[in-house]
Amino acid sequence: MEVSKITEQGGVQATAAPVSLMEKYLNDPSNDYRTLKFGDVMDGTIMRLDRDEILVDIGSKSEGIVPAKEFSSLTSNEKQALSIGETVLIFVVQPENQEGHAVVSIDRARQEKSWRRLQEIYEENGVIDAEVVNYNKGGLLVNLDGVRGFVPASQVTEIRGGDEAGKQAEMARMIGTHLPLKVIEINRHRNRLILSERQAMQEKRDEMKEKLIEELREGEVRQGRVSSICDFGAFVDIGGADGLVHLSELSWSRVRHPSEVLKIGQDVDVYVLGINAQEKKIALSIKRTQAEPWSQVASDYEVGQLVRGTVTQLANFGAFARIVDGIEGLIHVSELTDARITHPKQVVHEGEELLLRIIRIDPERRRMGLSLRRALDTPDEELAAALGEEALAERDQIVANIAAALEAEGIDVNAPEEVEEEEETPETLVSAITDASNSNQRDEPAMAAAFASAAASLGLSEDDSTEDAVVAAVEASEESEA
Repeated sequence: MEVSKITEQGGVQATAAPVSLMEKYLNDPSNDYRTLKFGDVMDGTIMRLDRDEILVDIGSKSEGIVPAKEFSSLTSNEKQALSIGETVLIFVVQPENQEGHAVVSIDRARQEKSWRRLQEIYEENGVIDAEVVNYNKGGLLVNLDGVRGFVPASQVTEIRGGDEAGKQAEMARMIGTHLPLKVIEINRHRNRLILSERQAMQEKRDEMKEKLIEELREGEVRQGRVSSICDFGAFVDIGGADGLVHLSELSWSRVRHPSEVLKIGQDVDVYVLGINAQEKKIALSIKRTQAEPWSQVASDYEVGQLVRGTVTQLANFGAFARIVDGIEGLIHVSELTDARITHPKQVVHEGEELLLRIIRIDPERRRMGLSLRRALDTPDEELAAALGEEALAERDQIVANIAAALEAEGIDVNAPEEVEEEEETPETLVSAITDASNSNQRDEPAMAAAFASAAASLGLSEDDSTEDAVVAAVEASEESEA
C-alpha cells in the first residue's frame, strides 16, 4: 500500500509502504539460520548435558539433540570431559523430528571424520597407528575413531605359520597392543577397510636401511641379531636392516648348515664385508670378528704334540679332524691303524672323538698332518702327562672300537705287516703323474690314483685332488724348497 505526503509547496510526494516486523527479522543477517540436510557435518556448541541426551546449538532455528545411542563411542573419560560451551563435531541424522529438533550424532561425525582422514592417508601412501581391539578367525580387528579396520593374519609379522590353535593364541595375545598400519584397501560404501602391518614395517625398514647404508662403512664391527636362517647363510639385523652372512663367513671351522652354529634371535658381532648401495645389499662376516686360527698355530702347536680331535669328513685317502675351531688336520689312511684298510670308514666315523699326534705343520698353506696310530702307541706316562689321566681310558676305548670295526670288516689285525713304502716326494709324485699322462695309452685309473696319492701326501682335501690343484701344490712346494 502506498501513502502520500503533502509538501510545503503544496505538492504531493509518494512514500514507501511501511516494512513489517517479520520482514525486518528475515532480512537481518544475524537471523540467517542454515538449512539442514542428512549427512551434513558441522560444529555444534553444547548447551545442556543429560544422561540420555546432549543438547547442542548448531545454528539452526532449533537446537540439535544427540541421543545416547549417538555418542556411545565416547569412553567414560571422554564423556566426563564434556562441558557446556564446548564445541563438538556432529553429523545430521534427521533435519527435524516431531518436536521440531534436529537429530544429530557425535559417533557418526567421528566416523565421517575418520573416513576422510583414512582416505587422505591412503592417497598419500601414509602409515597410521591403531590399537588391536579384537580378532576373528582371519585376523585382527582395530578401531580407528569409529571405523573398524581388518588386518589379515597374513599381514601381521608376529603371526607365523602353524596350526590354527597356535595362530588364534598369538592373535589373542595381541589385543591391546598398538600396530603401525598401512591402508591397502578402502571402500566407504561397503564399510570396508583392509590394513597391513607387514607393509608398514617393510616401508619403515626400507627407510632405515637406506639411512643405515649411507652411514655404514666397510671394515666396521657392529652388533646384530640373527633374524632368519637359510641353507646358504644367515641374515642378521644390524639396526633396522638385514645383512647376509654367507655360509663361508660363519666360522673358521667347516660348517655344513648355519643352524649348526646359530639360532634365530641370537645376538652376534658382525664385520661389514661390503655394501652395495644400488642393490641395497649388505655383506657381513662373523668369523672375521675373531682371530684367524692359523695365525696362532705356530705358537700353540708343534710337531710331536698330542691333541684331541673330532672327525669332520672322510675321504678315500684319509680322514679330516678338527683340533679346535678353524684348525683341521688330515689323518692319512696309513696313519689310522697298523692294519691294512682300503677306506677310513672301516675304522672311524664322522663325529668321533680321537687322540692324535701332530706329525706335520705347514701354517702358510694351512696344512696339518695327524696320526691316530702313533697316538695310540704312546706310553701311558707320556699320554697322561699330555692329556690327563682320563686319556688312558679314552685310548683303550678307541683301540677296542677299532678292533671291533676291523673284525666286522673281516680284516685280520694279526696278519703280517707289509713293508711300508716310503712317502712319495714331490719329485716322484710329478714323475708318476708325468709317466701316467705321457703313456701311449693314457691310463685313467693310474692318473686318478696318482692324483689321489699326491693330494694325500700334500695334505690336500679330496676336492683338491684335480690335476691342476695337485700340480700347483707340487710346484709351490718345489719353489719353497728352492
